[in-house]
Order: sequence, then structure tokens, then C-alpha cells
Amino acid sequence: MSIRNLEFLFAPRHVAVLGASDRPHSVGATVWRNLARGFRGELFAVNPRQPDLGVPVARDLDDLPHAPDLAVICTPPATMPRLIAALGARGTRAAVVVTAGLDAQQKQAMLDAARRHTLRILGPNCIGMLVPHLGLNASFAHADAQPGQIAFVSQSGALVTAVLDWANDRGIGFSHFVSLGEHADVDFGDMLDYLGSDARTRAILMYVESVTAPRKFMSAARAAARNKPVILVKAGRSAQGSRAAASHTGALAGSDEVFDAAISRAGMLRVNTLHQLFLAVELLACFRDNRSERLLVLTNGGGAGVMAADAAAHMGVELATLSPDMIARLDAVLPGNWSRANPVDIIGDAPAQRYVDALRILREDRDSAILFIQAPTAIVPSETIAEALLPLASERPPRVLGCWLGHGAVAEARARFRAAGIPDYPTPEEAVRAFSFLRQYHRHQAELMETPPALPAGLAPDLDGIRRLVHEALAAGREWLTEPQAKELLRLAGVPVTPVRTVPPDPMAAATAAEALGYPVVLKILSEDITHKSDVGGVRLNLHSAQEVVEAARAMLARVAERRPDARLAGFTVQPMVQRRHAHELIIGASIDPLFGPVILFGQGGIAVEVVADRALALPPLNVALAESLIERTRIARLLRGYRDVPPAHRPSIHTALLAVSQLLADVPEIAEIDINPLVVDAEGAVALDARVRVSADRPGGAARFAIRPYPQELVETVAWQGGTITVRPIRPEDEAQHLAFLEKMDPEDIRLRIFYSRRSIEHSELARLTQIDYDREMAFIATRTGPDGRPETIGVVRGICDPDNDTAEYGILVRSDLKGRGLGRLLMERLIRYLRGHGTRRIVGTVLRENKGMLALVERLGFAIRPHPEDPDLRCVELPLQPGG
Repeated sequence: MSIRNLEFLFAPRHVAVLGASDRPHSVGATVWRNLARGFRGELFAVNPRQPDLGVPVARDLDDLPHAPDLAVICTPPATMPRLIAALGARGTRAAVVVTAGLDAQQKQAMLDAARRHTLRILGPNCIGMLVPHLGLNASFAHADAQPGQIAFVSQSGALVTAVLDWANDRGIGFSHFVSLGEHADVDFGDMLDYLGSDARTRAILMYVESVTAPRKFMSAARAAARNKPVILVKAGRSAQGSRAAASHTGALAGSDEVFDAAISRAGMLRVNTLHQLFLAVELLACFRDNRSERLLVLTNGGGAGVMAADAAAHMGVELATLSPDMIARLDAVLPGNWSRANPVDIIGDAPAQRYVDALRILREDRDSAILFIQAPTAIVPSETIAEALLPLASERPPRVLGCWLGHGAVAEARARFRAAGIPDYPTPEEAVRAFSFLRQYHRHQAELMETPPALPAGLAPDLDGIRRLVHEALAAGREWLTEPQAKELLRLAGVPVTPVRTVPPDPMAAATAAEALGYPVVLKILSEDITHKSDVGGVRLNLHSAQEVVEAARAMLARVAERRPDARLAGFTVQPMVQRRHAHELIIGASIDPLFGPVILFGQGGIAVEVVADRALALPPLNVALAESLIERTRIARLLRGYRDVPPAHRPSIHTALLAVSQLLADVPEIAEIDINPLVVDAEGAVALDARVRVSADRPGGAARFAIRPYPQELVETVAWQGGTITVRPIRPEDEAQHLAFLEKMDPEDIRLRIFYSRRSIEHSELARLTQIDYDREMAFIATRTGPDGRPETIGVVRGICDPDNDTAEYGILVRSDLKGRGLGRLLMERLIRYLRGHGTRRIVGTVLRENKGMLALVERLGFAIRPHPEDPDLRCVELPLQPGG
């Protein structure tokens, strides 16, 4: 299920309340009263008792004149399966089940009855939902919601009523207000799909406790987040990540940090409180397209400016540095005792014109947003200052945030700013926090647009060798590879490792291996029963002679015998001691999250990795941009840039290691955990000094478990065409420039016939939407060949966009104007049809201009049915069933 029949839930023409009651304070009475008060459609009451509600009350469903679009059910749990079955049989397609207390058997019976009729269920155990523009309050909330452009979706019924009360007090309106309850059917993924394309909804706010169907959730979230801000509060920040585990990364499976990584990758924004939810949405509603990374502060009070600066430092917001030219220009309009720095303090006696002059100069820094702070004075009324500033402050693109300090004295000024669409905050701290949300949101949006390939360019892992190592361990009944095996696996994957010699548990054999390698060396105990060797004194560094090796080996054997007498000893490993003067110790890891699948970790490594806890997580697949974003979310990233006499670390080698781990997770589903700790990196490159790899015969990983589908490399093919060959492949984000060149070569008439408009220019945002696609929901095949300049050029594209239920795909096709009539259009259409049929899509449809004879002839040859458009005589609807009975 997805958005199917949700129009009956959120835009019903007639509603029935099953269990409508006249008992004071009952759920049935409250729901009936709320609906009767404002719903402008047809309303029915059903109750065998036939209470006095001032309207006729039906004894049962058969007494209704026709099936309601929507039923709101307030009856006992045991009645639910029977009522849902009866509603579905009559033709009802949506129900709100506010009833609580259904046991597992009753809930499943209810869902089975609904599924037979594709009847959608909101709930059970929910408050209900409100659609204010329809006057629809199908809930037992204590108040109506005001109409607006924000949707709020919550798992918590108590928070629904609390937020409703809070929002009404502040005049905040909603397009939809929805309580999911136990989300047995309609869930967050469904709501994101529905609201993401709802024209009345400008932003989506959510309170989330848990997520089901992660790939559906991620696809829906990514689709919605491309269209409008999606902001959420997630409850249950758990401490699971701190529990002990055999690998540092494995300890984070199921943790709140994994959820954060998913939110980031989906282009959404997570905040910590309901108050911050509305802080963020107010700014994003006005500032969504503002890309400023820095902040300028304009204030009439030094203290308020210091508060803003402190907040910026705490939240990682950079305050812009005033250029000498800007300082000189401000000197000309400000008194001599102004701050001459950012925050720009123009002194408390400032008249309105001083504010205007300063703001006009600050707006010339187009890379910075401006926080305007004003404390009321007796010199000039705040509303006078607001009126003077409005022409500048409301210029597009939006650059100004307001902060009118106080209450009554600034109320009119604050109202004027808000009426002009300028976001306003009661304190400097809240304004800076809102700006920090904007920056975070744009970083998540950048990650949303990345669609990495399953096999990153330049990586050539030896998969046969890797799989042989994995299968050897599984065949031996072991889940942990030995350290030599783990490092060999990494080497085969493309990660540099130190050479390792394995010897029996004999000190003299260890000394012989050390002599062969050359001093200094590292000596480690080798035992499949000991994963954290340092915990038992099983690691000695920087040994410079055979005598030191022998003594260290004997002492190590004694310590292990005392601390882990149960451990089976395979011997020692000996490896060169890596000594790099300005090296950093990093950790790269991977594990399988029970909800979101494979997850990658990066952070500061070493033996104190849990104590330092400097780490960030990301969902694979990765490319260089996503790998760099992952690195930058850690504190050690600042050290990796270099400082004083320490040169910057070699970032490409870190990227390579991260991409190699991402590739391992895609190609080898038996891999359950990886820990590379430490990965030592300096200006020359990186090398893995230690590694742990856990494998499982259950195959918990693999690209099939990725929450985000990687680039489908398997769909790339070389095709014979016109006496040569062309490549037909899914489009990639990197194709944007190539795609623009293709569109610029199109004849305007061909563009009009295919896309119904003749505009030649195309914005970056439109190109991004065409090239950065979610392969779970959409497919675009491009045909490319080598151009006269030796570079690939696009010569045709076909696109199929599926609805969230994968029921229908709408196609579109363009062939370069000078190449028409050579069979390329048919080749591309056949490739799309073959793909969609294998994808399980039921039918492919399109809309074609009646005058486009060439396209109509093509689809007719391919077996499409052609019929007149029901609303426009100049259009034709074409349709091809793809599945048996479709």
C-alpha cells in the first residue's frame, strides 16, 4: 500500500461515524460533535442504540443510503474485523479507527478484511485527523485546527492535542493534522508520499517514534524532501550505541545515530524539540533557497550582539568578517563609537535612518544572512524602525532575520515584519539556532541529490578472492576472520594494509619473523577467541630487537593464560611498526542496522575510541562527495586539514578506504561487521594497521538491504545502432552538464511536441530533478555515444515515473532532433518497457499531442492503446498493459 485511496481519507465527500453517541465525554460523542460542527459534506451516524443526535441515526451500515467515502469507527475492538469487511463490501475505501486495545489477532483480521477491498486504515488507537480547509475534524481532539499550509503528522496522540493547542494560541494553521496511532496500515511513508505532492502543503512536520518499511520510508522521504521542507522530531534518543560489543561499529546497530544518518541522507531536517520544529519551519518557509553559510549581526545593543555571537560559536555558525571596504563605508554612516566589527553595534540612540544605512551596506555581502536585533528605546518607536526597514528587509532573495527584543513595546514592529514574510524570533539564541537549522538542512539537501554507483569509479576489488576468504571462514564454523585474513580482505578490496607474518605460539618463531621484516615491529596475539587484543595485553609496539620480541612474546603468553585461560591460541602476528611523525589514527567501520540495513562509520580511532566518541555515520552507497561529508561531520576533520607545522592529511586515501568499505557492503552480503582501527593517515596516504571482520551465513548485508538503492550498474548495456554502437544506461547525477548540452541541441518544435512548452532555457534545479533520480521510483535511460570531441554525448532519453504503488508509470521520451527517424526512439522505448515489466509495474501511460503523428505511430507499433483525452481534444491518452491481466 501507499497513496492508493488516500483521497477518500483526506478529501471525503461523505463521512459516517460508527459508534456516534450522545453520552457526554465519550469518544463517539466527541467525534460526532467535531464533525457535525464544521464538515461541509454529507454526514451519517451509525449506532444500533439510535441515540438522539438531532439527525436520523442508522442502526447499521445497511440502513445508509449509500457507502460513505470515509468511516470513523469508535466501536469496541471485537467489532473491528466485521465492520471493516462490511464497509469494504459496500464500497467504502477509507476508515479512521480511533478504537484502542485491539489484540494482535483482531488487528490482523481487520487488516485482512481491509486489504480485500483496498480500504485504507488510519490507526488504530489514534486521535484521528483534521483537514481544516474542508472543515473536516474526524478526531476526538479538544479543538479545531486553523487552516494553513503546514502538515503535522504524529505517532503520539497526546502530542497531537498538545501541539494543536499550542499552535492555535500562536495563530499557526495547518493543511493536515494527522494522528497515526499504531500505523497498522497508513504509515509515515504513505503520509510523505501523499503530502509531498499535495498542493496545499508547504512543509511537512512529523513526530516520529518508530519507522517501519525503511526503503519505502526513505524513498517517500526523498521524494517529498525534493519538493518541500520535511522536518521531524524523533523520540527515543537511545543509549544503545554505548553498549559493549565485539566491534566498535557493531555496537551502534539500532542506535539513534543510525536514524540521524538516514534523515541526513533523505534530505530531511531533524530537530530536538517541538518548539524547534516550528522555529525551523518558519525560517525554511521563507529562507529555503537562501544558501548563506555565514551570519552578519546588526544590533542597537552590544549585549544582544554578544549573546548572538556566543550562540553562533556554540552552534558552529560562522560570523562573517567585515572587509576593510565595508568598515570604511560603515564609518561614513555610523557614529565613531560603533563596534567596527561583526556584530555591528550601531549604538542604542540610533535613529531609523542609521538602521537603514547600515542594513543597505551589509546587504552587499551576498554570501551572508543578516540577523537584525533591536531592543526598544525611548528615542525612536520600534514600529517606526520596522516601517523604515521593510523595503530593504523584504527584498528578494530573502536575507534578513528579525529579532525584536521585548514584548509589548515591539509587538507592532514584530507584526509588521511577520506580515511581510520576514521570520522573527524572540531571542538572539533562537534566531541563531534557526539559522543553524537552515545550514544543516541545505547540507542534507546536498546529500539527497547524490546517487552513487554501486561500484565507485577507480575501485576494482578482487571479489573472487574476497569471497574465498569469507567462505573459508564460514566453512570452518567461524564468524570472525583472523587478523591476517581481515587485512587480506581489505587489501583485496583496495585498502592499503601493513604486511603481516603469522607464526605459531613460539617466541623464537616470532623473533625469526621480525628479523625477516626488519625492525621495529609490532607483536600481537592471534586467537579467534580474542577480538580486542589490547584488553588482555595482547599487543606490543615498537620492538627493536630479537631479544625484545622474545621477551614480549613470553610475557604476552603468560598474561593471556592468566586473563583468558579459555582462549585458543593460534600463535602471533608480526608486522612492521608504522612510524609517521604527523599521522592521525582513524576508525572506519560498518555494521548492519536492523532497520536501515548496512551503515558506515568514520571517526577518530585508537584504543580510546569509545571514550572519545568522535564519530559520524552514513548510509551506503558512498561517492567522494558523501565520503567527504561524512568526514566533515567529525571533530577530527579539523585536524585533518592541517595545523601549525602539521600538513593536511591525504584526503583521497581516506575517501578510497570509505568507498572500498561501501563496495564491500554492496558486493558481499555475508559481511556483518567491519572495524578498521586504526587507519593511520598523514600527508602521504593511509594504511590500515588493524582490522576485524565478522561474517554471517545469514547474508545480512548486500546492496539489496541498502536503504537507498545504488546506481543500477547492471542495467548499463552496449547496443548496436546505425552501423556502430551506443551505450544505453540509467542516467546519473554527473550527467547534468551533458544533459543540458543535449537539451540545447533540441529543435524548439520537438521540445513543444514532447513536453508541451517551447522554453529553451532550463534552470539548475530542473536539471537536477532530471538527473538525480530515485531508482526505486523512477527510471531514465539515456543513449550516449562518443562525440566529435572524443567525449560522451547524450543523443536520446526515455523516462518512466512510477506512482508510489508501482501501479502506473508515465513515460516521456526525447531524441535529438537531427537523429530522428533512425529507430532510436523505438530502441529506447523498448528498453524502458522491458525494465518496467521486470520491475512489476502494471501499466505504462502517456499523454501525446494529437498533432504528434510520429509519436502516436511509434506507440501504436509498440502495442499501446490510443484514445481521446477526456478533457482536451488536442491530446491523446496512450496506455500499454505490462503484466498479465493488467
